[in-house]
Amino acid sequence: MVEDGGEEEAEGESESGEMPAAAAVPPLQRCNGFLPGKEAEDGERPATEGGGERAAAEAEAMLAAGGRRLETRLSRRRLAVLAVFSCYSLVNAFQWIQYSILSNVFASFYNVSFTQIDWLSIVYMVAYVPLILPATWLLDARGLRLTALLGAGLNGLGAWLKCASLAPDRYGLTLAAQTVCAVAQVFILGLPSRIASVWFGPTEVSTACAVAVLGNQLGTAIGFLLPPVLVPNTPDDIALMAHNISIMFYGTAIVSTLLFFLTGVVFEEKPKYPPSHSQAVLQTMPPENYSYKQSIINLFRNIPFVLLLISYGIMTGAFYSVSTLLNQMIVTHYEGEEVNAGRIGLTLVVAGMVGSIICGLWLDYTKTYKQTTLIVYILSFIGLVVFTFTLDLGYLIVVFVTGGVLGFFMTGYLPLGFEFAVEITYPESEGTSSGLLNASAQIFGIVFTLVQGKLTTDYSPRAGNLFLCAWIFVGIILTALIKSDLRRHNVNSGIMNLDVKAVPVDSPAEPESTTLKMQSAL
Repeated sequence: MVEDGGEEEAEGESESGEMPAAAAVPPLQRCNGFLPGKEAEDGERPATEGGGERAAAEAEAMLAAGGRRLETRLSRRRLAVLAVFSCYSLVNAFQWIQYSILSNVFASFYNVSFTQIDWLSIVYMVAYVPLILPATWLLDARGLRLTALLGAGLNGLGAWLKCASLAPDRYGLTLAAQTVCAVAQVFILGLPSRIASVWFGPTEVSTACAVAVLGNQLGTAIGFLLPPVLVPNTPDDIALMAHNISIMFYGTAIVSTLLFFLTGVVFEEKPKYPPSHSQAVLQTMPPENYSYKQSIINLFRNIPFVLLLISYGIMTGAFYSVSTLLNQMIVTHYEGEEVNAGRIGLTLVVAGMVGSIICGLWLDYTKTYKQTTLIVYILSFIGLVVFTFTLDLGYLIVVFVTGGVLGFFMTGYLPLGFEFAVEITYPESEGTSSGLLNASAQIFGIVFTLVQGKLTTDYSPRAGNLFLCAWIFVGIILTALIKSDLRRHNVNSGIMNLDVKAVPVDSPAEPESTTLKMQSAL
């Protein structure tokens, strides 16, 4: 594998007779989401029934028939693509949390209730649920570049609409602007795995995906830290409050617009040459035998995945609810500590980013998916219980510590859920399973935020947190019931140095002999 020095070099080598990977490989039938009747053509079984061996045999025969090695290259543009995506994903996450971390400030400015301010965060979850399937279809049908431009463009449009809502009687406009940003999020959350697979090589793909996801988490962290500094609570001077809010809104809009134009310049549908042999095969697969609907049906018939779908929704929805209502919980017991509420939120998210990386590395090393997921779930439950009963002790330092521990495990669970889902649903599309997990998280997040917000307002933060504790305990039971059928790992266990990663079109596994042959050619 070599690094692509640019478009001219790639075109020149193609003309000189070096066959690109896409041209060197004949088409191969997809091994997931078959249309009814298609999987049985020519007397063959679908790949979901013993499909790992069949896919491997077909891959070996296909590569042997190609007659020459597959050429793969790493484009230098890939780093720019990842950087731009991570930045506009960061800004989108920042816009999600910027209202709720200043809930008392915006409630005073717009003269509305805390519940109405909560809806400025909940709308992100509401928009995701009905739009995730159309957005995933658009990504498959129209491609990466258009989806990226829609995400970055809507992000900028929503930011500029917020600049027009800088008056106490324009809550409706700021809600509409936040809704536009929420729609942009639908075209952002599903891209990390696609960008990593299409642009990065086998030894980089997991790291690239992690960086893309961390961009969104970093945006949430900055959203906890920066707004309380930019917009201090000045209830006696609404004009000054409006001026401070305008600084935050206009700054966000300018950055979002710049990132939109950078997206147009940097993003391409795919690199000139595929970055991996699996991508070379994927680019030649005919789509006519694949049904997105059938793939979803297959997932819902998978009982372990359904259990994970519910338990993942409970845990992540609880995290969304705690993040949204953190300001209200803190200022209830520590009046005037809006800045420290933001810092506690920052601690929660940063600790979670560390937890995500550590959990990912642990999974790569041990492959103990169910055990690790269950242990992290239990520790998250314990962390929330401790956070609940220490919140009102009067010591902010204790809240910082317990919030950090809670974030470490709750956010650390996120990559565990995605990877566990890929394992137990292989060879179904990673994008489809992760999209359904995100949709479940949004649904539970909506319900939890509304109920916990009501309990917090009418009773106390402890009542709202105990409500979440009860649900997380249910999630522990559901996680314990999941059958740990590590399908992807079982296929990979006999293959040396081969990156088999679920992507929108599944990559066939290649046997050891084929892998060694290709490596020697490289």
